[in-house]
Amino acid sequence: MRPDPAEVGRARRWARTQLASSGIAADEPTAEVLILLISELVTNAVVHTGRPAVLRMRLVLGPGPEVPGAGTVRVEVRDRSEVTPQQRHAAGEETGGRGLELVDVLADRWGWDMEETGKSVWCEVDRGTPVPMPLQGDARESPYPLPNRA
Repeated sequence: MRPDPAEVGRARRWARTQLASSGIAADEPTAEVLILLISELVTNAVVHTGRPAVLRMRLVLGPGPEVPGAGTVRVEVRDRSEVTPQQRHAAGEETGGRGLELVDVLADRWGWDMEETGKSVWCEVDRGTPVPMPLQGDARESPYPLPNRA
């Protein structure tokens, strides 16, 4: 991907196609979470580093038949910057600084690895595990807000 914010949309479209071909439906909660995570990781790479990046996604199926299609989806975004990602805590009306906070909340695991020529920022989402849902009240009270589908 070029270091251009327009690449984020292209990465989302590519990911949707890859997820569908792996049997993960677009309306499945796992797919929605993964698309948001990909948006955040790609945005960080192309906006904050100003360098080209590479997106990889891999589905590793689980060992047992107890949950058909269960497994882990790993997303990696590699760039040539040696600057490590910094999780910020945006205040009030700030328009940036929430990306890695979202990744931290939505991914089952995430981190980064330094490589010879830059770094790889990655996250993993387990498929076939329950999606946290609010028990009572509205979505604003939940740490996992639900999308408004009105």
